[in-house]
Amino acid sequence: MKYAQLDRLKSTSVRNGVTRRVFTGEGATLAWTTLEPGHTPFPHSHPYEQIVYVVSGQLRFTVGSDVAELCAGDMIVVPPGVEHFAETLGSEPALDLSIFTPRRDDYAAQERLS
Repeated sequence: MKYAQLDRLKSTSVRNGVTRRVFTGEGATLAWTTLEPGHTPFPHSHPYEQIVYVVSGQLRFTVGSDVAELCAGDMIVVPPGVEHFAETLGSEPALDLSIFTPRRDDYAAQERLS
């Protein structure tokens, strides 16, 4: 059995103002991403379905040509292959939890349990 506590997952710097903590299973990946105010958005796409749950803060999330302003408790689905990015709104960092399927081996390589 694989087990971890969220507050003991090691954080990885993704780029200036963005950090990530990762936990993986055989078929899915969980990624907690902290986006600081003023971080540079990074439009990208990937072959994974991504479900994003905003844990805290506020985000403007662009998925393809759709834009949504999200706050704690809001969720959004990013289909595979669709360009998307997030921007932090306000003066507080935003934390989101993304669930990816299938498992992201690139994120799994960043996983560090203590």
